[in-house]
Amino acid sequence: MANRTTPPPWTPPGNAPKRFRGPFARWPRAADAVLTLAAFFMTVFVVDGPGDSMSVRPIGDVPFPVLLVVAVAGPVLYWRRRAPLIVLGVALTAWAVLLASHDAAPGWHTILALYATGRYAAADWRGPAGIAAGTALASVDGLDDPGPWWQVPVIGSVVMFGAWYIGRRVRLRQDRVVQLQRDRAAETRRIVAEERTRIARELHDVVAHRVSLMTIQASGARAVAVEDPQAALRAMGAVEEAGRQALDELRHLLGVLRPESDLGELRPQPSLADLPRLIEQVRRAGADVTLATGGLPAGLPARTDLFAYRIIQEALTNVLKHAGPGAPTKVWLRTDRNRVVIEVHDDGHGTAAMPGQDVVQDGSGGHGIIGMRERALLLGGSLEAGPYAGGGFRVVAHLPIGGEPA
Repeated sequence: MANRTTPPPWTPPGNAPKRFRGPFARWPRAADAVLTLAAFFMTVFVVDGPGDSMSVRPIGDVPFPVLLVVAVAGPVLYWRRRAPLIVLGVALTAWAVLLASHDAAPGWHTILALYATGRYAAADWRGPAGIAAGTALASVDGLDDPGPWWQVPVIGSVVMFGAWYIGRRVRLRQDRVVQLQRDRAAETRRIVAEERTRIARELHDVVAHRVSLMTIQASGARAVAVEDPQAALRAMGAVEEAGRQALDELRHLLGVLRPESDLGELRPQPSLADLPRLIEQVRRAGADVTLATGGLPAGLPARTDLFAYRIIQEALTNVLKHAGPGAPTKVWLRTDRNRVVIEVHDDGHGTAAMPGQDVVQDGSGGHGIIGMRERALLLGGSLEAGPYAGGGFRVVAHLPIGGEPA
């Protein structure tokens, strides 16, 4: 059994708050268009006022060369996600062209382009080169600044490097998230494959038992066919019934891979008839378990019988690991509309379930909630597991009786 955490990934469970997504993630095209217009406005119309103030100049006071250059270079910022290096080159070129006018400095375009380079471009020499070029242009543009000579270069380098570095950090964080999702998906696939292998081994035992019965009954029928035809007919009827059950199990087995290395691990498999012994073992291990059954139909299919036992076994193992010493635990087993319903509820203090993390294999060979859910799905049923509203942890499984596999 695993830590009682279950993955998916970015999908918020139930009533949990959704992950915050800003406008640049929700509406990237519209947000980039607004950003481009804002940078154009700040470059063309916002100028230094008296002292350290800023003022807005009318469009009639904007020199035509400034308006032309910014009008050509500014819209390129809209493509900062797809071609960040080109956008950076255009922003730096426009800044260099307008240096002599002192009427506009597209520093906003350069800062935004450096951020885009850090976030969307490959990590190579061109990013630092853009930082150096932006710092140099800021230093030249600030030669007439009344402050100390080093003030503009230092502030410019900090701003340029900071814009690029923030973009790079966001990129690295997203890459780590994507890699983590891939690793979790690969681990989940591996667990499912291993669990299917184990299930195939167990079903092999069931099918082998049926075929053995068929062989014994057929041999008996042949031995008495001449002297007692009625007994031979009864034996052949038993062969027919066992054959049908075996074919049903074989149909369920198709597509499940069983490696040769597991051939030596065949052993008799338990069933719900062994449930009292399992409950007693769990009690001796320290859990306060009570069992309530509503009566099960006779002739329960072997795979349903086996899978129901395994689900209860793994759920109780989870109780022993996570619920705490002596945690009261109830096991309900009943039938409802041609389904076997299993419910295991403990009042312990186990870990709350989070999507996508139930991937730790335990020593018993189970794989926690992923393994239990896989068994239920292979029968065409369902399984729910998670913290219970009244406290503790609950596992509920619905297994069709004699249904077709999923």
